[in-house]
Amino acid sequence: MSTFSGLGTAASALAAARRGMDVVGQNIANQATEGYTRQRVSTSAIAAVAQSGRFSMGALPGHGVSVDGIARLGDALLDARVRDTASAAGFWSARALAATTAETALAEPTEHGLAARLTQFWNSWQDLGNTPDQGAAAATVLQSAVELTAQIAGGYRAVAAQWTDGRQSAERAVAQINTAATQIAQLNTEIRDALGAGRSVNELIDQRDVLVQTAARLAGAKGTLEPDGTMTVRIDGNALVAGGDARSLALTGPTTIDQPGALSVSWSGADGFVASIQGGELGGMLSVLAPAKDGGTLAGLAQSYNTMATALATDVNAQHQLGATASGQAGGDFFALSASGPAALGLTVAVQTASGLAVAKPGGGPLDAGNADAISQLGRKPGGPDSIWGKAVAGFAVATAGDIQRAKLSDVASVAAIGAQRSVAGVDGDEETISLLTYQTAYQAAARVLTAVDESLDVLINRTGLVGR
Repeated sequence: MSTFSGLGTAASALAAARRGMDVVGQNIANQATEGYTRQRVSTSAIAAVAQSGRFSMGALPGHGVSVDGIARLGDALLDARVRDTASAAGFWSARALAATTAETALAEPTEHGLAARLTQFWNSWQDLGNTPDQGAAAATVLQSAVELTAQIAGGYRAVAAQWTDGRQSAERAVAQINTAATQIAQLNTEIRDALGAGRSVNELIDQRDVLVQTAARLAGAKGTLEPDGTMTVRIDGNALVAGGDARSLALTGPTTIDQPGALSVSWSGADGFVASIQGGELGGMLSVLAPAKDGGTLAGLAQSYNTMATALATDVNAQHQLGATASGQAGGDFFALSASGPAALGLTVAVQTASGLAVAKPGGGPLDAGNADAISQLGRKPGGPDSIWGKAVAGFAVATAGDIQRAKLSDVASVAAIGAQRSVAGVDGDEETISLLTYQTAYQAAARVLTAVDESLDVLINRTGLVGR
């Protein structure tokens, strides 16, 4: 190794240390950047040049250090786990949010709930049975009936409005997936071109991973890294993104809760076949918005309102027809039920005046209230309106509790996966500080080597041959 070669060795050490400090600075600058993965300089020793012949000097040291690249310290397995847990967390959080929102609107079991309103309705008939000659009691029955039908209709409308809002959220999720797919395809192209040109693509990969994680959270997408550096993103086994090409999704189906059919997500293109979305927030939304026969949360609750309204009208009308009014006329229908549309919205009070109430039993006399008493007891009837509504509320509460529990467990798993990922890929300020000091010391030492070589060359060039003159 010549004296001059020592300059090259020292210079390579300076360049490597400087590059290391640059990378540490990049890590520190992006410590709070979402999705950023810490980086390290990859170096290797430069071997000595083999020599032979008369002027061979035997064993020689190497010729310094080579900066081979900047490594991205991520873990593909941990990244995949984050995407999988994000898919499950998105699915159950969407279901839990919908269920808790509907549960809040139910207001059960409180004085503002439908069960309490039913109880007030039956109690008004009981009061009328106790005081059949009081006009105030009859007016209370009619007013209570009007309030009851209004609350049933209001509850159904609340569920229908939530269903419409959920559909709009599903449309937004589809739009976000399509946007993310386009961006992932663009990044795939940039990464492939940059790798071909020998440039670093670490920051581009970080951006792509964030987008793929978003697609996983929204629709349960799976990512596969290809040999050329691109990532293929699949939903239901079909490619959403392949290389630089992206496909899009579209939401089709009913626009209101009372329309027949089910919402579906289809692929763009001439075939337009249905994409089965089983994970992510979109999958959770679709399960919530599904028809009642398919286990749809909101449609099932709306169906409970319709079933209860129908049972209420049927049972009260049947008993009311068995009674007689104060004028001795046979009782007619107390409730009217529209033949078209949802029963919860078509339920109205058919009797408009107190004279139309069939309070007495036929032949019971002007002060008889036997039929009013019988109507007041319908709330205790097995399979009656109260029983139907009670079972619906209990079943909904159990399902909601299950969704909330699964959402909590999936969130815990997602947080744990993200924690494991960041423990490997995240930037640690203390670790970066130590790395910075290490590179700084190495830079100073390399500069001292360069100075020593320079001094040696000065002696060799300027002082050789001066002795003895």
